[in-house]
Amino acid sequence: MQHQFPLRICDMRPIKSSYIISLLVGGFFSAIINPADAAAIHRCRDSIPQYHETLYPPWQKGANNPSIHKGFEFTVPEVDDLPDFHGSLQGALLVIFVGGNYYFAMAPLIHAFEKKHPELRGKIYYETLPPGILLKQIQHGGTISVGNMTWTVKPDVYAAGKLKVAALIKSGVLLGPQVNYVTNDLAIMIPKNNPAHIKNLRDLGKPTIRLAMPNPAWEGVARQIKLSLIKAGGEALEKEVYDTKVQNGHTILTHIHHRQTPLFLMQGLADAGVTWKSEAIFLEKSGYPIKYITIPEKENTMAIYSIAMIKDAPHPEAARLWMAFLKSDEALRIFKRFGFKQ
Repeated sequence: MQHQFPLRICDMRPIKSSYIISLLVGGFFSAIINPADAAAIHRCRDSIPQYHETLYPPWQKGANNPSIHKGFEFTVPEVDDLPDFHGSLQGALLVIFVGGNYYFAMAPLIHAFEKKHPELRGKIYYETLPPGILLKQIQHGGTISVGNMTWTVKPDVYAAGKLKVAALIKSGVLLGPQVNYVTNDLAIMIPKNNPAHIKNLRDLGKPTIRLAMPNPAWEGVARQIKLSLIKAGGEALEKEVYDTKVQNGHTILTHIHHRQTPLFLMQGLADAGVTWKSEAIFLEKSGYPIKYITIPEKENTMAIYSIAMIKDAPHPEAARLWMAFLKSDEALRIFKRFGFKQ
């Protein structure tokens, strides 16, 4: 089996194997690998794993946790971090399910909202999983399991793309009216130095370019990306990126959401990935070695973000306050920091 991406060992330096066949038998890792890589494995097989905390979420170092009393803080990047779950369930008076498209904007939004409504300070819980996964949680009565922990929480509001929210209102999961608040468009996310010399969407179809792309199974952004690929290079480009390259291993599909794309880029596992421009702006402003390439308007595909209340929401009045806040000038100023538009 051809190994398409650098294998990371111990300190995350790349092992550039051409071929690797691995087998886990009785607790032992056996591999057919070239001699140079075998030597590298031997040198560090007894080393303590070096977790690169700056590469792994939660990058905000607790800033996105709206709980007042955090108790004993235990977070281990790569192992125990739960970056998409924020706040405390105990005594929560507003529960927000929002697609992870702007997880980085939620902390300042929550802070500004709490200043307007101090009675809700420290009593907001929110999740930033992909919309499709949040819907699965709703369909399971709000119950979700992560690792060895299971909990149940019923959301008050659900935020996703305009079409998704409208469809869920029609099916009775959500209650209208829906509130449309900001728009976003796409960009090509690349490592800071752009080692693959990518210039545009058409370059993503080149056989040598390795990609990290949102999974169409649960990420709504994949629909916009496919439309943009077709605009830039026809159906042939869309098929190359989301079919041929997936099959041959040159496109990695995210397992959670496009928050994984910069992780893959910073680890050298991919050369580029299409994401929302807002996320690339956030990462660049935060000092991470990430840049982005602007996609021309004629090739770009805009998304409209929308929100509505869950049927039988436990806290309907708080839900209405949050939805109204998202339309406020103050919320819009926060969104604009990251490239969102009205």
